[in-house]
Amino acid sequence: MTAQKWLDRYGPWVVVTGASDGIGRAFAGALADRGFNVVLVARRATALADVAAAIARRNGVATRTIAADLGTAEGVLAVINQTAALDVGLLVAAAGFGTAGPFLTTNLDDELDMIDVNCRAVAALAKMFAARFAARGRGGMILFGSIVAYQGVPNAANYAATKAYVQTLAEGLRQELKRSGVDVLSCAPGPVHSGFAARSRMEMGAAMLPDDVVTGALAALGRKTTVWPGILSKILIGSLATLPRFARTAIMGRIMAGMTKRLHESQSQT
Repeated sequence: MTAQKWLDRYGPWVVVTGASDGIGRAFAGALADRGFNVVLVARRATALADVAAAIARRNGVATRTIAADLGTAEGVLAVINQTAALDVGLLVAAAGFGTAGPFLTTNLDDELDMIDVNCRAVAALAKMFAARFAARGRGGMILFGSIVAYQGVPNAANYAATKAYVQTLAEGLRQELKRSGVDVLSCAPGPVHSGFAARSRMEMGAAMLPDDVVTGALAALGRKTTVWPGILSKILIGSLATLPRFARTAIMGRIMAGMTKRLHESQSQT
């Protein structure tokens, strides 16, 4: 679509969570390129200011920043309240994080925080913005699943479970909201070079760039329920699709074991 068609379909404002780096930052820039004004949401105010300044220099669109921890009810409420006066037509819920390693060795607070950010915040924002979009008769939401969402994944058990929730939510909302003119997409990438790996202490070899995720998702919005952006994601999904669930779990467990090998070694030395 041309920039004007994007604005006609969704505009004029978009909300992007996790916008300080990685996939969220890439989405914010790409949508600004299409003429959208952008609300940038993340925890770090300084990083958000840098992103906003870069977008303003490059695109000249309006930006607003909301420094909020989406793992808290207060953070989610801040996003809802501070965007209430804006004509928001698109939500990109890119904020999220993962843990890695055996479930018995991970920190309980981290696991519960992950559920809050990856599931609770997504549900709350999706519900509130879906109501606004339905009332205006147009809008869209991009939620973030993952290729790990389709089976249990040893060494990332809780993370995979949170992404299964998002995938299921997006599939249901797509059917519910399409009569109201609201597009819903689950973007389910494979490994991506971003801050995610550092926070989860995983090592990624072959991985796509955030821009690859953006390109695939924006091409699929309004056309598909789920997109697996990039060649690597499609290969992994395709190779696992015909296998029974227990086999997919075993294979993904081996893949995750390789990605968390050094984490296991460091834990065994402590």
